[in-house]
Amino acid sequence: MNTDNMSILGLTLDYGPFGFLDAFDPGYICNHSDTGGRYAFDQQPDVAAWNLTKLAQTFVPLLSVEAASAAIGDYPQQFGQAYVERMAAKFGLQLDGETVPLVMDALQLLAQNHVDYTIFLRQLCDFDNTEGAVNAPLRDLFLDRAAFDAWAARYAGVLRAAGSTDSERSVAMRAVNPKYILRNHLAEVAIRRAADHRDYSEITRLHTLLLHPFDEQPEFEAYAAEPPDWARQIEVSCSS
Repeated sequence: MNTDNMSILGLTLDYGPFGFLDAFDPGYICNHSDTGGRYAFDQQPDVAAWNLTKLAQTFVPLLSVEAASAAIGDYPQQFGQAYVERMAAKFGLQLDGETVPLVMDALQLLAQNHVDYTIFLRQLCDFDNTEGAVNAPLRDLFLDRAAFDAWAARYAGVLRAAGSTDSERSVAMRAVNPKYILRNHLAEVAIRRAADHRDYSEITRLHTLLLHPFDEQPEFEAYAAEPPDWARQIEVSCSS
């Protein structure tokens, strides 16, 4: 999301540079022409604030500067609260004093180990909070196994203290953590087939898949895998 594609509802309405986050990187830049990282992933909240400020300025002929400023003044608090609530749901946590540290530490681990964001959260849905459980499929995503083990022990302890039931938590988490997303390489393959061969079957297939991104859809299992190595070389711009 940049400055010219946010609707009055706060929604992104233009996916011009179709850059999607795979391995978690807070400073990920999806548009290769954004050399300064103004619209990097971790800058998105500030970009939204900037957009709202520009919107408020257009109303100054109708409102006082004070009124316009007041209208957007609680954005940081509103965004922060909404973000914490959303992340708590994705991690299957209750909102308490442990939520933010656990989530932030997990994101730091993802960044340090270059772990795929979507795959991690989907596999976290199957986390076993039994004391001593290894959670091998999730653990194997990390190069630093000891760091993951330390975080997982904290996470399991919080879940047990909250009386969290694995089966119930799994259902709730699967409803907010998609298994399938439109990734850079999936879009690239579909576009190339359409552009070079007038073959639109992959576009149709992706549309069918992404109508139900939270469902297992075993026939599409390959679309949930980590991106291939060549996908890391994809660079996109607003003209893509």
